[in-house]
Amino acid sequence: MRILVSLIFFLTVCTGMSAQRADKIRKTLLDPDSKEVLVVAHRGNWRVAPENSIAAIDSAISMKVDVVEIDVQRTKDGKLILMHDNTVNRTTNGEGKIKDMTFDEIRALRLKDYKGNITDHQVPSLEEALLASKGNIMLNLDKAYAHFDEVCDLLDKTDTWDLIIMKGSKPYADVKKDYGRYLEKVVYMPILSLDPDNAYEAVLAYDTNMKPAAYELLIGKLYGPNIKPVQELLKGRSRIWLNTMWAGFVGKLDDAMAARCNPDDVYGYMIDDLGAGMLQTDTPGPMIEYLRSRNLHE
Repeated sequence: MRILVSLIFFLTVCTGMSAQRADKIRKTLLDPDSKEVLVVAHRGNWRVAPENSIAAIDSAISMKVDVVEIDVQRTKDGKLILMHDNTVNRTTNGEGKIKDMTFDEIRALRLKDYKGNITDHQVPSLEEALLASKGNIMLNLDKAYAHFDEVCDLLDKTDTWDLIIMKGSKPYADVKKDYGRYLEKVVYMPILSLDPDNAYEAVLAYDTNMKPAAYELLIGKLYGPNIKPVQELLKGRSRIWLNTMWAGFVGKLDDAMAARCNPDDVYGYMIDDLGAGMLQTDTPGPMIEYLRSRNLHE
């Protein structure tokens, strides 16, 4: 009996700690004045477990990553699953287009790791990912814009509205028309390039009408004319999300360069000069280590 009571107490404490961390992540996200930089693991910690798998999410949670970016696809029988590509060819031991396969057919496959080795891991449903992440971490859903209604049905079913960051690259007017009924409940993040001449106006339209918690900004030209005006506009209002996975998202800066050179010249530049408050990475471990060295992450 004493052991059982101790176990219940342990589980209760751990659950409370997880919930507190999840709440803290969301509060930090919604506080643009916070100095903490949130780390986003691209497709989970895919060097430890297959990309877009529950194990990759679990690994990110254990590392104290703040957000996991996952990709959403829809099967032939209407099930939302986690997978980046439109086919199962690259990431599983099967072949075929997802839209032509049932969930059970895809579930029978096994995921590959990043080296191409077949593992015991299965393709998860989005519902499973929501439940595995609940209370522990936030999820950013990529490729989910077309499935917004179905995603929100799952958020109702699993009580995970606070967990999700939806995103898309459409102008504000289109998003309002398509999914305005959800914008009071779900965190929605625009994806905008700062290279076009009208980039500032596009950001301003969102800021005026919606004030998003964050913007995913693409910066091909590091010294483009829109960078500083947008940074000033969003200061104290919204977080700036930048990507470090590979060159092209932010000039030629990426995780590989940070590993080869001084990370101050990559991650530091994005934070100090470009105003980043969120960084999406393929190497969450080194990034968290760097941010902790600057007291920018727990």
